[in-house]
Amino acid sequence: MMLESIITKMKKFNSLKSIPAYLPIVNIDTDMIIPKQFLKTIKRTGLGKNLFFEMRYDDNGKEIKEFTLNNEPYNNSKILITGNNFGCGSSREHAPWALLDFGITCVISSSYADIFYNNCFKNGILPIILNEEKIKELSEYSKRKEEISIDLNNQKIIYGNNEIKFEIDSFKKKCLLEGLDDIALSLEKLDQILSYEKKIMNNKPWIFND
Repeated sequence: MMLESIITKMKKFNSLKSIPAYLPIVNIDTDMIIPKQFLKTIKRTGLGKNLFFEMRYDDNGKEIKEFTLNNEPYNNSKILITGNNFGCGSSREHAPWALLDFGITCVISSSYADIFYNNCFKNGILPIILNEEKIKELSEYSKRKEEISIDLNNQKIIYGNNEIKFEIDSFKKKCLLEGLDDIALSLEKLDQILSYEKKIMNNKPWIFND
């Protein structure tokens, strides 16, 4: 069986349309995104229902109506606008997994924790950085409950008759457009890897003895 056939491929990200949800909270850490009691799994699915658990549910497990993502149409949002320093705290990869499982594939903030920011790209999520003025404009627009568009190829956010340009590292952009995570990037060099392995097997066969 070829290695490529047993690997779950990351979805390509090219463009996106959605009504954005706005969380006006700064310093949302990874424990707020997905609390520690839900980190026992190594599966990437099933975490969405516990996203922002302590903000979404009361002590009895009932939804808190005042929380944005518990209300239509924001409970189906694919775009999250939020305060600065998003994803700070521990480096748990479950945080982007939970966002993705909920359906969020784009986050817009003025700043992110570095590890979380890089983990987003490895899981098919586009984290956009804008200045606070542009964040305010988009957050106000979100109240209209109208879709905005994300055009990654042209690096634009389109809302109403307006558009905002955003910057992104060219390599990270390529990875999202082509659906390349770390495993897929390694598989691009599969021929070289197999060739090297064959060479080692011929030169040092004892390494492969049971």
